[in-house]
Amino acid sequence: MMPPEQDTSNITTHNSPASIMLTSRTENVSVHAEPSNVVPFSQYPIPSQQHQGQQTRLRFSVLCQPLRPVTLKFEEVAYSIYSSTTTTTSCLSLSSHKPKPRRSVLNGVSGVVRPGELLAMLGPSGSGKTTLLTALGGRLTGKLSGTITYNGRPFSCSMKRKTGFVAQDDVLYPHLTVVETLTYAALLKLPKELTREEKIEQAELIIVELGLARCRNTIVGGPLLRGVSGGERKRVSIGLEMLVNPSLLLLDEPTSGLDSTTAQRIMVTLRRLARGGRTVITTIHQPSSGLYRMFDKVLVLSEGCPIYCGQAEQAMEYFSSIGFTPGFNFLNPADFLLDLANGITPDEQLEFQGSVDHHDDQNSRKQDLTSSYKKNIYPVLKADINKNLQDSSFSTVISSKSSCGEVQWSTSWWEQFKVLLRRGLQERKHESYSGLRIFQVMSVSILSGLLWWHSDISHIQDQVGLLFFFSIFWGFFPLFNAIFAFPQERPMLIKERSSGMYRLSSYYFARTTGDLPMELVLPTIFVTVTYWMGGLKPSLVTFVLTLLIVLFNVLVSQGLGLALGAILMDVKQATTLASVTMLVFLLVGGYYIQHIPPFIAWLKYISFSHYCYKLLMGVQYSVNDVYECEIGMRCNVTDFPAIKCLGLDNKWWDVAALTIMLVGYRLLAYVALRIGQPH
Repeated sequence: MMPPEQDTSNITTHNSPASIMLTSRTENVSVHAEPSNVVPFSQYPIPSQQHQGQQTRLRFSVLCQPLRPVTLKFEEVAYSIYSSTTTTTSCLSLSSHKPKPRRSVLNGVSGVVRPGELLAMLGPSGSGKTTLLTALGGRLTGKLSGTITYNGRPFSCSMKRKTGFVAQDDVLYPHLTVVETLTYAALLKLPKELTREEKIEQAELIIVELGLARCRNTIVGGPLLRGVSGGERKRVSIGLEMLVNPSLLLLDEPTSGLDSTTAQRIMVTLRRLARGGRTVITTIHQPSSGLYRMFDKVLVLSEGCPIYCGQAEQAMEYFSSIGFTPGFNFLNPADFLLDLANGITPDEQLEFQGSVDHHDDQNSRKQDLTSSYKKNIYPVLKADINKNLQDSSFSTVISSKSSCGEVQWSTSWWEQFKVLLRRGLQERKHESYSGLRIFQVMSVSILSGLLWWHSDISHIQDQVGLLFFFSIFWGFFPLFNAIFAFPQERPMLIKERSSGMYRLSSYYFARTTGDLPMELVLPTIFVTVTYWMGGLKPSLVTFVLTLLIVLFNVLVSQGLGLALGAILMDVKQATTLASVTMLVFLLVGGYYIQHIPPFIAWLKYISFSHYCYKLLMGVQYSVNDVYECEIGMRCNVTDFPAIKCLGLDNKWWDVAALTIMLVGYRLLAYVALRIGQPH
């Protein structure tokens, strides 16, 4: 029985359930049409009249060119993972050494989505919707069986350029405004043939098209920072993918957590994008009847197995033809389909049963629905997948011999570096120059200056302690700040690298370069205040050398923090390892223990605190300096036990050791990112 709100004028009654499912849409889709309310880009005024013809041709060829339609076909897609459960033989026995069983996430999923169509994937939680969407976007790691083709060809680098993927969680920089977020993405994504002004103009066009003009200068915000609303944040995520005018747009639950009105606006936007000639696929958890009417096709999954794939307006009639009829007329089709995917029949919708027999009935009903799908729908669907006549006009010329390197990057390395550097400085300035960090450094600086107030060489033990405090404090502080860098940016890095926005090397150098002014200002202020308050050698040259050594130590310590964070990608584990490492460096630095047993003395040679401490004493004291070792007796500073043990020579060897650590730690961090991130 069809619900009254559905349009049944285009449904022809047949005896076969498969023929019901495959009734063609009567709506004609123009695959080269743009949304009606979008002003063509070529109609905007050109900033400069010079080379007007060339600019007009460039704009039309890149931004206003007709879409390259993509017909997506997937057949018998299956995916399984190892189950995390372990088998034990008794309460006292250890886990069994038997291989972990594999759990099927997807099992024999097939379908066809053509340009101009909006496909919605329905199913309960854990049914495999997100896994299938990730596989269709070419982002699923692991062994995937089955066939997925785009215009008859497998996923390639050129296809990656024409695919937009909007994840369920909005991964955005919270301190950037809407216009800044889209502008930086446009500068990175759009081809290098366009000028900077043209890329910015395209970002403005997306803002108008998605209805974001009202909040264009509002920060995006996040969980702890108030910004735009949830619906506006989702539209920003869609806009980031629409910048490159994708032919295939994939969205993972774009309406989750939104009210019905906002969800309606999001779905209207997606439907309009599909009508512009794009292939749009979305997963959706529990749509309203109004949202359901916007779907062209529906794919229903139950525990990874399909139970329906076809026109959305014919789903109810198909299930009625195989004996599953709604109990009353006014029923949301999506609720009915989700109940069936859970194995719940219309008769059971008003009551709940938790018996074992009831669960067995549900499992049996799911198997019946899967068997009915394979018998009635899959044969005709397979014939539709193998049909190439209609798709021949949509085929896109993609050279199978083209390598990823030829079409991989839209902009040059230097342009990516500049944009990422500017974006990073703008996003992280709120964190690096926060009032809490400034108060922390300044309070420790002033307190240290007061504790060592005007100490002189006669109190050489106190001065040596102050120098050691320099090396330790500016070893701990940058290390623990740098640990958070890559783990916190990992979601953004994975998202942008998966869409091919920039090279990993340009991101890494922009990230480390952007940290230099932020991470070096505070230690400069600290040393300037504490050095002169502490009564160290009143020499400008000595002060400058001391400052340079501390800054060098900061860079080495920061490099170690970046390496630990990139290798582990877990803040808790990295912090624990860094605490142990710095404790070892503290003990073997040369201040607490002068005579380390030979079998463990090698630890001091891998401690950057040891080299920094040694260099600080080397520039602070010379072999001709004397101090009052006893009343009325002066001794050479080289006879002081702490200095005698370390020595004041071989300064260039210490600088070379720190240089090797500086380069080695940062190279290790880059290699760890290269191995752990998508290419």
